[in-house]
Amino acid sequence: MRFKLGPIVLGCIPALALCVATATHAAVLSADPVLFKAPPTNKVALNTGGEAFESPDGTLYLQDPCTDQTQSTCGAMGKVKGTQQEALYQSFREGPQNYEFKVAPGQYALTLFLAERPGVDNRQFSVWVDGEERLTRFNIPKARDGLTEAALARTLPVDSNDGRILLEFRADPDLPLLSAFRLEPAQSAIPGTLRWADEFDGTALNSRFWSVDEWPARKVNDEDQAYVNAPENLRLEDGKLIIEAHKVRDSDALYHSGRIHSSGKLDFKYGRLDVRAKLPQGQGVWPAIWLLPTHPYRYATICDARTPDWQGNAQCDAWPNSGEIDLMEHVGFEPGVVHGTVHTKGYYWVEGNQRKGSIVLPDLTKSFHVYSLQWTPDRLDMLVDGLRYFTYIRDGEGWRQWPFDHSFHVIMNLAVGGMWGRAGGPIDDSIFPQRMMVDYVRVYEMN
Repeated sequence: MRFKLGPIVLGCIPALALCVATATHAAVLSADPVLFKAPPTNKVALNTGGEAFESPDGTLYLQDPCTDQTQSTCGAMGKVKGTQQEALYQSFREGPQNYEFKVAPGQYALTLFLAERPGVDNRQFSVWVDGEERLTRFNIPKARDGLTEAALARTLPVDSNDGRILLEFRADPDLPLLSAFRLEPAQSAIPGTLRWADEFDGTALNSRFWSVDEWPARKVNDEDQAYVNAPENLRLEDGKLIIEAHKVRDSDALYHSGRIHSSGKLDFKYGRLDVRAKLPQGQGVWPAIWLLPTHPYRYATICDARTPDWQGNAQCDAWPNSGEIDLMEHVGFEPGVVHGTVHTKGYYWVEGNQRKGSIVLPDLTKSFHVYSLQWTPDRLDMLVDGLRYFTYIRDGEGWRQWPFDHSFHVIMNLAVGGMWGRAGGPIDDSIFPQRMMVDYVRVYEMN
């Protein structure tokens, strides 16, 4: 089989040794893996089991004619929520499958698009890249808030030193299910003109840039910690901002931690935000780098600025009406996984239809990574170390879908527990203290 769409040719070339199951892989590879020869852009995407599709972000997904991959079969499902590219998720391949990419050497973002069929909640399979198991006994609903027929995008960083990438889906123990995939190189372009930066090189948090929140436990998200302004929880150390959570003996809270924001001091609309950080680990931690509107009542309908405290106030719809951008969230019960999400009146977690993406970074608690937001009048992109893992597009439905047309500010905090932090089980008190370390925060005007 061979077919062509645009400049990309997809097909299996039996003459190549890597296109035939070897003795090493005979138990896990089908006899007819699919070979992709990437165009000069080194970007390849396939709508598995479905028709050719151009996504709102401009990516062209190839058609899968369902004549290859004899160990798997094509299928379709109905409406899928939580995505701006529903057509990708409504078709799928079920069963063992593998794909080989011929690309230029370099680092790539391999994004898998997955949605589970209705009535199936216990499927488990594994994903391998270049002979390394990257997702073990993976369960789609578990990774997507317990939902079926809901979109899940998970990105795997991939290094190709020899210009070859082999992607495999193995039964472990159940048949794999894949809706689509996208492989694209890391972005290396200069982000733009530096507008503002805090390198945290001083001896104390710069009050011209940041304000400290002092909040009781359970004010928002049923979080278990109180946010306090104390050196144990917020300080500068060796050129880094330290946000540290401690187990305490307090009548009002069992944990103390830190939260800072830049409202009224660093507010911006459009541009690029880079935050270089290393994250805490363990059951119960919930660090976040995110943005909220500086004028939260812009799209509120039942409250206004006379309501003094809109955060955590169920009688005010400033949230989610005026928007929220979550550049980085990590919950300790999912080691190595970072989430990026937007919340709007039309799409937010209460409805289970929020737009989100995730990336797997096995060393996120041991190494620093650069978390980036690229924000234009029509698009939000989230990246880690130049690897795109989430995109949200303005689609013309007004403020309920796109409230991101006014100034936002940066928030960094380390929560303990809360609705999401406890979702994987009770807080593990043996892990504390835990810290998030931030090397810098930079804002650019994008070229």
